[in-house]
Amino acid sequence: MKPTIYDVAREAGVSIATVSKVLNKSGRISDKTREKVGRVMEELNYQPSLVASALTSRRTGTIGLMIPDIANPFFAETARGIEDYAQEQGSDLIVCSTDRSDEKAARYISLLLRKRVDGLIIASHTGNPELIRGMVADHVPLVLFSADIRMLEGNSVTVDDYKGGYQATEYLLSLGHRRLGVISDNLPGSRLRVEGFLDALKAAGISFDNPANMIHTSATLENGRTAAAEMLNQAQDIRPTAIFGCNDLLAIGVLKEARSAGLSIPRDLSVVGFDNTMLAEICHPSLTSIAQPLREMTEQAMLLLNESISNPTSPKRKIMLMPELVIRHSTGPVPH
Repeated sequence: MKPTIYDVAREAGVSIATVSKVLNKSGRISDKTREKVGRVMEELNYQPSLVASALTSRRTGTIGLMIPDIANPFFAETARGIEDYAQEQGSDLIVCSTDRSDEKAARYISLLLRKRVDGLIIASHTGNPELIRGMVADHVPLVLFSADIRMLEGNSVTVDDYKGGYQATEYLLSLGHRRLGVISDNLPGSRLRVEGFLDALKAAGISFDNPANMIHTSATLENGRTAAAEMLNQAQDIRPTAIFGCNDLLAIGVLKEARSAGLSIPRDLSVVGFDNTMLAEICHPSLTSIAQPLREMTEQAMLLLNESISNPTSPKRKIMLMPELVIRHSTGPVPH
């Protein structure tokens, strides 16, 4: 494979934007850094003539969006919302699905910069926060969406994931449930939801003392089913009477597995999801879920990005919106 601008940045220990400035002989960069980048390009046999300037003053009318999985309805709805706002302002959207691969995320960032997009919205964990820090330091217009990097002075739009996890658990406790399970993926937001789950139990004086009732996996329906099967196959006096899925895909997987096991929802088992996607309304029974205000989130993300495109050195802002519990038919009182 031919070396990419990301390969040069990694080997030289600089950001992609810095490599672009070296290529275009622009920006304030020390002679030492220019020499180092040039030496790495020569060692890798990198062809700078193939790479356009990353984000020059000339706009292309395109915006890049990186999401972890287009099959996840939350991110599909995110892409649609951002596309609608982009079209309203006359911009086109390039959507990249990383499949939660750090390598793919880095490759797509390189691709989007080569395409000279006007700005980036990153809703996928890159596994390389220094890559993001470098772009922020070089004033590349970008917004982190539905996830943030602590101690990073950059634009972000998130929901209060911790509060959402707390709300879901508090509601289940109000129904009389005391043996709760939680299934999460490995995204940063889900880790905060689990923290909220555990703290709500602690505040109620309930100890979480069965590790088998906490499972981390990737967000698919099948993984939700598999995790639910592990929990529900325990002895009846220790298996959970309610399960919190940290996204709707996992929670609906729980619903499917519970029905396959002959359990009635919510008479035998209550289930709560997170995201409040379209699937939560159309599944059977309909899913109680923690709603993210997706329309407001996508609107705020586009507003922040446009500000950054117009003035790359403008002050950065972090916007955190509040989640909301939407009660449907998948939850009920603890079974006697």
